[in-house]
Amino acid sequence: MRFLTKKLAAQIILLIFSLTVVFHLLVMIKVIPYTMVWGGRLQSDADMYRFEFVSLGLNLLFTFIVLVKSGILSIRIPIWVITSSLWVMFCLFLFNTLGNILSENHLEKIIFTPVTIVLSLLMLVLILKKN
Repeated sequence: MRFLTKKLAAQIILLIFSLTVVFHLLVMIKVIPYTMVWGGRLQSDADMYRFEFVSLGLNLLFTFIVLVKSGILSIRIPIWVITSSLWVMFCLFLFNTLGNILSENHLEKIIFTPVTIVLSLLMLVLILKKN
């Protein structure tokens, strides 16, 4: 992992978050069926909108945190807040990996399990690497 700098990790994370936001927007406008997300457990459009709004909000918050950490967005936030947020994101992606493994939707399992594992590892790079 020597080649993986904090800057490159942040760029990859931002790309993944951007694609994730687009994906969830496509779910919300029903281009992608909502049975493909949330472990295939959503039962109605109302459930889908509730969960997708939460997902979009979290992804935008995560994007903001990574933009601040990477220095792309210059906002004064105590470093401990950003670092703590990154640790929370790391844990969330680990738990999300478990949720994806247990998903009832095979496509969700094979596509999003690797994505959340990669995000977890990239979060560790942002947290632990000095450069």
